[in-house]
Amino acid sequence: MNANKPTVLCFSGLDPTGGAGLQADIETLFSIGCHCTPIATALTVQNTQNAISLQATEAALLEQQARTILKDMTVQCFKIGLLGSVESVEVLHIILKDYSSIPVVLDPIAHAGGGYEFGNDEIIEAIRNLLIPLSTVLTPNTEEVRKLAPTADSLDACANELLDQGCEHILLTGTHGQTTGVVNKWFSTHQDVTIFNWPRLKDVYHGSGCTLAAAIAGYIAHKLNMHDAIQQAQRFTWESLNHGSRMGFGQHIPNRSYWNKQEL
Repeated sequence: MNANKPTVLCFSGLDPTGGAGLQADIETLFSIGCHCTPIATALTVQNTQNAISLQATEAALLEQQARTILKDMTVQCFKIGLLGSVESVEVLHIILKDYSSIPVVLDPIAHAGGGYEFGNDEIIEAIRNLLIPLSTVLTPNTEEVRKLAPTADSLDACANELLDQGCEHILLTGTHGQTTGVVNKWFSTHQDVTIFNWPRLKDVYHGSGCTLAAAIAGYIAHKLNMHDAIQQAQRFTWESLNHGSRMGFGQHIPNRSYWNKQEL
């Protein structure tokens, strides 16, 4: 056993652009010294401009993938991304209950960057009721947090409502805001709100949320305290975006190996 390389089990969709989903998880976790065990929750048809369709993995197969790994390997953290069906959410609920000692980072993906709706109202409601109460860290953007708490009258109220649902921490990202810089807010059941300010980059990126959530999971797996895990994950994500490039006709792809000075 390699005790120096913690394992993160990632439930994510397959993005054929390589910008988001499972590949974002694998690249991120490799870059910060973790091993990723990728569980495919869905196949997607998408490019850097928008998604076109999604086919969710059959719930029984999803469960079989995860339990086969969990019986064989020690997992330090779960990371959950795209979920394509209510049945997938229900299966994950059972798995998380069975492995309740493992921290959970949940990225509640609702839309592709181009606007395609990944999660309908039934899926969003299932995530809210079944997964958020079991989550250690939730990483919504402002659009996602409003979908998860539609009756709240402000973004802060949305976050606090979701904390009341049972999750321990929320990192509410501000990339969709109109502020000069990006303002991310960390809400916690244990402390006052912590604000992180980052320079706003001029481009739009495909896979930024996946990168952030995977990085938080990786740093938690490394046993960093929550503040350091959240702060370092934001820095890794910002650097990945800042070094990204436009590989298609749409959003930029993050460069999660920006640290490799031997790249051509």
